[in-house]
Amino acid sequence: MAEFDTIRTAAGTRAAQIDAGLRAHMNKVYSTMSVGMLLTFAVAWAVGTSPQLLGVFRDPVTLQPNILGWIVMFAPLIMVFAFGAAVNRLSAAGAQLFFYAFASVMGLSLSWIFVAFTGFSIAQVFLVTSIAFAGLSLWGYTTKKDISGWGAFLIMGVIGLIVASIINIFLGSPAIMFAISILGVLIFAGLTAYDTQNIKTTYLQHAHTGDSEWLGKAAIMGALSLYLDFINMFMFLLQLMGNRE
Repeated sequence: MAEFDTIRTAAGTRAAQIDAGLRAHMNKVYSTMSVGMLLTFAVAWAVGTSPQLLGVFRDPVTLQPNILGWIVMFAPLIMVFAFGAAVNRLSAAGAQLFFYAFASVMGLSLSWIFVAFTGFSIAQVFLVTSIAFAGLSLWGYTTKKDISGWGAFLIMGVIGLIVASIINIFLGSPAIMFAISILGVLIFAGLTAYDTQNIKTTYLQHAHTGDSEWLGKAAIMGALSLYLDFINMFMFLLQLMGNRE
């Protein structure tokens, strides 16, 4: 009986340690994501509210990108693929630095919104996105339902959105943009819940290894996933709800 109590106590202690580690891991994910968000919006605001700086990337009147603007527009997408390919060769500190560099470049690519939309509508949509994101992420973290099967369908949806968005750059169709925005909100809402559960599950599967370097990089990758979910949901909602200047 005493031996059973000892085993039960040890199991309880181990479970408590894993729970504490999971909370610390999720705090790391959300705090890293939050810093990235602050960097993005700080850079976007600084460039978007300065005609001289914005003029380096876009025509200040038509907002059409120049060559450098096109590079900045597609740079975040290229950096995401590069990050995924190089993350295993990076240290946790290097991965975090790369993430912050990515967030800054994303700010450059989004700077035009401060000219195209009113400041009030940007703040309003940001608040709506924050509330929706928090609810969806909380549900993904707490639900007992296994939503891992959503991943393949959602990723296919993202690929479809990217292709449709690139095509519509040249078509300039408001109807297509409206459809893309509706689908984009739904897809990234689903990804917010899916990615949150995936981050939690991945930690629980690897917590026993005690590999702090791997867990550190996993937190950065998790922060990147949720950051992209938030930014994309925000941009699609801004297209739907934002008041243009």
